[in-house]
Amino acid sequence: MNAKHRFADIHVASSTEPIEIMHIITGLSTGGAETMLYKLFSGIDKSRFQCRVVSLTDKGPLTNQIKDLGIPVTALNMPRGIPAPKGLWKLIRLIRRGRPAIVQTWMYHSDLIGAIAGRIGSRAPIIWNIRHSNLDPRANKKTTILTARACALFSGRLPEKIICCSESSRRIHAGIGYEKSKMTVIPNGFNLEAFRPDKEARLSVRKELGISKDALLLGMVARFDPQKDHATFVRAAKTLTDWGTKAYFLLCGKDVDRDNPMLCKWIRDAGLSERFFLLGPRTDIPRLTVALDLACLSSAFGEGFPNILGEAMACEVPCVATDTGDSAAIVGDTGRIVPPKDPHAFAGACKELLDSDFETRAQLGFKARKRIEKHFELSKIINKYEALYQEIMTERPKTGF
Repeated sequence: MNAKHRFADIHVASSTEPIEIMHIITGLSTGGAETMLYKLFSGIDKSRFQCRVVSLTDKGPLTNQIKDLGIPVTALNMPRGIPAPKGLWKLIRLIRRGRPAIVQTWMYHSDLIGAIAGRIGSRAPIIWNIRHSNLDPRANKKTTILTARACALFSGRLPEKIICCSESSRRIHAGIGYEKSKMTVIPNGFNLEAFRPDKEARLSVRKELGISKDALLLGMVARFDPQKDHATFVRAAKTLTDWGTKAYFLLCGKDVDRDNPMLCKWIRDAGLSERFFLLGPRTDIPRLTVALDLACLSSAFGEGFPNILGEAMACEVPCVATDTGDSAAIVGDTGRIVPPKDPHAFAGACKELLDSDFETRAQLGFKARKRIEKHFELSKIINKYEALYQEIMTERPKTGF
């Protein structure tokens, strides 16, 4: 089979035509990678870039939101884990028919599968996007670790560029063999209109919870997962309460509700059943976040670039977080960073901030939002993606096996 028949021609956009980009992602749930993909679409210059999405698995919760932005979504319904050849062939045919100018893949499985399909179906340059900062076997499936290591082996040949969501992610993946010269960091971005100070929301949340308007409220937005280490958060809450701090604690996210027997037992054993609110998954995260006096992240390992910190900071809410992933780089001097799995240190950091006067906390919150504006405002992050796409199209590398 000669090259003419083996590869589909790339559609070369003229100076007035948008650059066509096919985004390949494992699924469309509400995780960090999927949310960043949606946020990218929400602000990308559609006169310059025409995007479409291929989900390797099914159409998740973000599908309709992405479609509402005018972005086509195709789901291949491939089984999770080891992909079937039938699904790979479907992807190859999609790439051949779509003739994208760029193929961008998101997360390990999509990076590997998308790159193979892209190389067979097109000469379009490929961009990988890495969202992990930890390959600890306690937190990752064997297939995930094996896929990441396979990507490392092929990283010198398959992708043109490799985007990492954090400096810790770049460092860790370079350490396992990813091609350093191709790696660049583009952090997550935050919508400062969606996440902003709102006194009315602060009051309405307290009314919903049935607590006084002046009650101290600490919270964490995170799914129930060993990575997030809710046990440390509960133990820190008990320590804080034992020290005499009268505060309430709000938790929300997948499986964070009264139907979770393990979480409820931890709270009950701590004697804090009347102090905890377990709200489960919510769609009003900006409203809940802005109601907090402190936003918390008790993760034990595996964070890359945790969105909940940037969202809270944009709301002028100071943060207390463990030193995982890029948390320290995000928070800077606007909050407190403590070692993972240390409830006493976590409680101490919370107490220090809560014991300060309202004006001091308000100043920290103001600095936090300014930090997000300067480094992580969404339009600036979208501009970084657009600049990378334009750079690749300008250079027009001719890569292949």
